[in-house]
Amino acid sequence: MEPQKPYIPVNKVRIVTAASLFDGHDAAINIMRRIIQSTGVEVIHLGHDRSVEEVVNTAIQEDANAIAMTSYQGGHNEYFKYMYDLLQEKGAGHIKIFGGGGGVILPSEIEELHQYGITRIYSPDDGRAMGLQGMINDLVERSDFAIGNQLTNEFELIEDKTPTAIARLISAAENFPEIAKPVFDTIHTKNETSKIPVLGITGTGGAGKSSLVDELVRRFLIDFPEKTIGLISVDPSKRKTGGALLGDRIRMNAINNPRVYMRSLATRQSNLALSKYVAEAIQVLKAAKYDIIILETSGIGQSDTEIMDHSDVSLYVMTPEFGAATQLEKIDMLDFADLVALNKFDKRGALDALRDVKKQYQRNHNLWDVNPDEMPVFGTIASQFNDPGMNTLYKSIMDKIVEKTSSDLKSTFEITREMSEKIFVIPPHRTRYLSEIAENNRKYDETALSQEQVAQKLYGIYKTIETVSNKKPELNKAGIDDASVLPSATASHDENRIFLNLLLNQFDKVKMDLDPYNWEMILTWNEKVNKYKNPVYTFKVRDREIKMATHTESLSHSQIPKVALPKYKAWGDILRWCLQENVPGEFPFTAGLYPFKREGEDPSRMFAGEGGPERTNKRFHYVSAGLPAKRLSTAFDSVTLYGNDPHIRPDIYGKIGNAGVSICCLDDAKKLYSGFDLVHAMTSVSMTINGPAPMLLGFFMNAAIDQQCEMYIKQNDLVDEVEAKIKAIYQEKGVERPKYQGDLPEGNNGLGLLLLGVTGDQVLPLEIYNEIKSKTLAQVRGTVQADILKEDQAQNTCIFSTEFALRLMGDVQEYFIAKNVRNFYSVSISGYHIAEAGANPITQLAFTLANGFTYVEYYLSRGMNINDFGPNLSFFFSNGVDPEYAVIGRVARRIWAKALKNKYGANERAQMLKYHIQTSGRSLHAQEIDFNDIRTTLQALYAIYDNCNSLHTNAYDEAITTPTEESVRRAMAIQLIINKELGLAKNENPIQGAFIIEELTDLVEAAVLQEFDRITERGGVLGAMETMYQRSKIQEESLYYETLKHTGEFPIIGVNTFLSSKGSPTVIPAEVIRATEEEKQYQITMLNNLQKANADLVAQHLKTLQEAAIKNENIFDYLMEATKVCSLGQITASLFEVGGQYRRNM
Repeated sequence: MEPQKPYIPVNKVRIVTAASLFDGHDAAINIMRRIIQSTGVEVIHLGHDRSVEEVVNTAIQEDANAIAMTSYQGGHNEYFKYMYDLLQEKGAGHIKIFGGGGGVILPSEIEELHQYGITRIYSPDDGRAMGLQGMINDLVERSDFAIGNQLTNEFELIEDKTPTAIARLISAAENFPEIAKPVFDTIHTKNETSKIPVLGITGTGGAGKSSLVDELVRRFLIDFPEKTIGLISVDPSKRKTGGALLGDRIRMNAINNPRVYMRSLATRQSNLALSKYVAEAIQVLKAAKYDIIILETSGIGQSDTEIMDHSDVSLYVMTPEFGAATQLEKIDMLDFADLVALNKFDKRGALDALRDVKKQYQRNHNLWDVNPDEMPVFGTIASQFNDPGMNTLYKSIMDKIVEKTSSDLKSTFEITREMSEKIFVIPPHRTRYLSEIAENNRKYDETALSQEQVAQKLYGIYKTIETVSNKKPELNKAGIDDASVLPSATASHDENRIFLNLLLNQFDKVKMDLDPYNWEMILTWNEKVNKYKNPVYTFKVRDREIKMATHTESLSHSQIPKVALPKYKAWGDILRWCLQENVPGEFPFTAGLYPFKREGEDPSRMFAGEGGPERTNKRFHYVSAGLPAKRLSTAFDSVTLYGNDPHIRPDIYGKIGNAGVSICCLDDAKKLYSGFDLVHAMTSVSMTINGPAPMLLGFFMNAAIDQQCEMYIKQNDLVDEVEAKIKAIYQEKGVERPKYQGDLPEGNNGLGLLLLGVTGDQVLPLEIYNEIKSKTLAQVRGTVQADILKEDQAQNTCIFSTEFALRLMGDVQEYFIAKNVRNFYSVSISGYHIAEAGANPITQLAFTLANGFTYVEYYLSRGMNINDFGPNLSFFFSNGVDPEYAVIGRVARRIWAKALKNKYGANERAQMLKYHIQTSGRSLHAQEIDFNDIRTTLQALYAIYDNCNSLHTNAYDEAITTPTEESVRRAMAIQLIINKELGLAKNENPIQGAFIIEELTDLVEAAVLQEFDRITERGGVLGAMETMYQRSKIQEESLYYETLKHTGEFPIIGVNTFLSSKGSPTVIPAEVIRATEEEKQYQITMLNNLQKANADLVAQHLKTLQEAAIKNENIFDYLMEATKVCSLGQITASLFEVGGQYRRNM
């Protein structure tokens, strides 16, 4: 294929790029913005989870030609239309809108959006026909029009701070200086007396200037509730293409505020840190009477001081990593800067760096008589929420502004004298943890190998003794029983006796090198083999004796063993097998965690999530009908995933109940799981939720407790009394009580609905309620995803700052230990989303296990015991069709068990790695969707043969729509057919003993340990995340796969080869599942009633919650109470104030 040439724009084109959601969309828009940049465009990139308002405000303030968005199923129609309407309403109808979103935006919807005024929505078929560069060329060419070539009444509007007018004047100065000159002459005259201060911020590239500016803006807005702020941020243009990445906005959360105006400028000339239009931009903001102006330059070298010409007060931002102290003598800005920030103060050697910079500042300014400690040099960690160093810096800047200008911005900001101190998730002396694990596991393997050689030698001597003595030697704990082979003392002299004595002595000598445990394994091998030959096998699980049949009978009356053992005779082979493979249920658990699978509980999960809680509840009852085990997997809509409440605002409204269920309060959770006994041993609930996991967990736990309260009420004939109490409560509140919408589905006995709108502690005596609560918590089964590390590395449903999110996870785990929650996983450490974002199987496994060990280290550093929290961790992998996926589970179990047993000294229960598999979403293609079921079947076979603990098979139509009832049944049938009909699956270790499986296991295990070492070199998982190591590796691997798919080198049937006569176009779904208007409206009404009914309580709970966060108490303890009356959005908003919001990465 001939590579397409990029279109060369005639005008300076500026485009805003963003993703309305997360996941693959974030990766896709990143790739798109790179190509748009290299086509000569100035790109303002906003990243993922952006509201329409944020995108529109950005496009207006930045005076962009166009917006390029990726959107997602459900809500995309409302999203794009709302964007169009908002642009029109704000007087910016000239800004063009482009979009895409894969196969989930239907052709009919594309047509409708084009009619509405959206410039172009690209479909996957467009992508195939035009190619990536072709699509981008089309987009850029359509956006290539002049901006700022005519001015009207902008000058009159700027004092009202009209963003369109301010933006247009800056564009005119940039693009058409001669047209702008007359207006600017007036502006200059007007500004002659202006006293508005300009704070100039400059510093080295990558010093964290944008995050630091964001933190300054956040503090300014709190400090001065009435004042306004104007920002100008400069990034370099690329000389080669003329494009630029204006990447400062993506790092900022505080600027989406009506009191802030921000404009990003490209330098548009080589080797300068400022654009020549900066002076004019500042003049416009001064004329608009912003109370303070901040100017941020692009990253500079040692000699650049250009910022001084434009600012009243200057701040130089650097990091501790400047090399030797003599380098400081070369930095010109240390002569001129009023203040210096040493950001990223958590880096090694920060205190020495601070001392050196202070001394240099003292020398440069000849302040010999001042104590060096008083120099205006501040250690800051801008990336950490509420950092004390940032507080001190902010206060000093404001004081300096008042001192140097006649400004009245006197700060009343309270500061403490503490120094910036990194709140370490992993203590610094533990950063080598992954390499320690790799070393531990390699050592185990080396020992196993040398022990195998010793055992093999012993077997050789043993067989020689047998041959020479002509007797079968008897073995005991000490070795060979001499009497069993030596001729009796009375027998005539035998030349063999001397030889046998030599052999026996040699045997004893060699045996000294064998670990007694390993000798025990050899001694008991035959006994072990026989245990599996006997018809019944007995074993213990948590003090309960379980008896299992060891064989099943086929239709031909053959006895099929559930576990087949090797036919090895030589001790070395037996020992190697026992040390590295072993039977299911024995260390290192390579073949599985339990001796036999549970009868009556297949690993299959019932997956649902759409519309309101009632609709998903109906789907759950439908897919679990007649099956003894209810294993419910819940998908939430993106409103819930981001911790928001349902709202009438179109870009939220469109997403309510689409591609997942809408759950915003306790009553929703009660309806969602109604009719399922949540403490029953055969019920287990999995919730796919990340950022707001602690809140959803609170809803779930309270729903389970209230179910048990309901059972107590019914058993004790208290129903009428309780109903009367509830009636009285609602009469007093004066709002309608929530109820289940529609009829109960078949199989739903109404359990959980008696206490809708109230909680058990309102209707039962407190001691009874507390007893029910503690029993419930000890019994409830399930898992919540909650894995924040993989979110930050791949999927992006992070909402809180990473440190705060991890602290919440630790709080949940501490609560689980305190309340004896033993059967619920506090986190499902997930590789699925890492694979979905494009990682290959080895990277998926290595990153996921590394994340798991990071939680282990973090929880240990908080003083928890490995045996208490180990069993509450579970894992979640994706299964593709690559060869490595055949062994992903066994390698994970083996690495985990070796590390937990030998490195962390954990007990057997904590050594067992339990994992869930979901078949790969990346191998669900939007073309020839029927073929997806074939891929899913093969992936399910991998998973079941490898003894996964639970399995979710994707529906074949998931590439183009929310799965339908029919497609979900087909997906479940895949597992049921394998488990019930496939004869070989009656055996529970079918892949053991295959040469290729053993080879792959060793190969993948070694590759994972090697990746551990690579992560250690980058400072452990969190250190690697700072430089985005994981994210870039995932994206590289994703692009590699997509390239091979595009060129056809990697054949995909029905996608790039074996196409149908029609060319296998993208399939249009026959049935599209979307939330109905009634469901959306009811969710909003119900939420309003809830907030009205509990207004006073809510404020009190949120205050207590915030105080707990500030005082470092266990937040989850308070969340359990808050989730009884507060809505999801209320809790999220209040925690943002104390824990900080997630800061997006490029």
